[in-house]
Amino acid sequence: MITGATDGVGRVVAKRLAAEGWRVLAHGRSEERGQSLVREIAQAGGKATFLAADLASLAEVRRLAEAVKKETGALQLLINNAGIGSVGDRPGRRESADGHELRFAVNYLAGFLLTHLLLPLVKAGAPARIVNVSSAGQEAIDFGDVMLTRGYSGSRAYRQSKLAQILFTVDLADELKGAGIIANCLHPSTYMNTTMVKQSGTSPISSVETGADAIMQLAVAPKLEDKSGLYFNVMSESRANPQAYDAKARAQLRTLSLELTGLASGL
Repeated sequence: MITGATDGVGRVVAKRLAAEGWRVLAHGRSEERGQSLVREIAQAGGKATFLAADLASLAEVRRLAEAVKKETGALQLLINNAGIGSVGDRPGRRESADGHELRFAVNYLAGFLLTHLLLPLVKAGAPARIVNVSSAGQEAIDFGDVMLTRGYSGSRAYRQSKLAQILFTVDLADELKGAGIIANCLHPSTYMNTTMVKQSGTSPISSVETGADAIMQLAVAPKLEDKSGLYFNVMSESRANPQAYDAKARAQLRTLSLELTGLASGL
């Protein structure tokens, strides 16, 4: 299962996985792009199913999880790749369908909720892997104003959401010890030639193929079979923002995330 699979680096990874014999569940927002991906994969001899959802809505995330459960009883690989950049479709502070700051909602909360909803399938597919596609652009989370109602900037919102993914990955690795599941995250490459980068007005300096190489390493490389809770800068193990290794900060984020997604109350 890979989110954000219909464009950019996600599309390249989906096609590579299918070419290696994986049955791919490909998520995206656009039915047109999703079905064209499925056709490309089928024409190359692979198998893929498109699942549509807007991750700016937690209800849509839940619907996506139910769609995945209807497709399979076990997942061996979950890649949380979908995201929006510092500008997105429209610049300025925006909120999700649930009233959360949009980048925090799409880049982090959606993956947090989807992962938890799909954990029974991932455990059934063990040995399995979870890959969170983060970024080298990271900024410590301000727990006094997580939704950035003061001093907002798109880049600050993006960096905070990406660091949140890393804190989640470290926590997830601890939670899943002994379950036959590893969870790692990465910065796939700097300023790839993606829609996200083009929208920001930045000139690309790397390719989606390079980013796909990095994601594929975390997804399938045998050398990572017993390594979990790590952050990679492209192909190399690295260190994230210090807040990622702060147990108190991770606990704060976990408690907040469980509340915001409804998981704390068993919803």
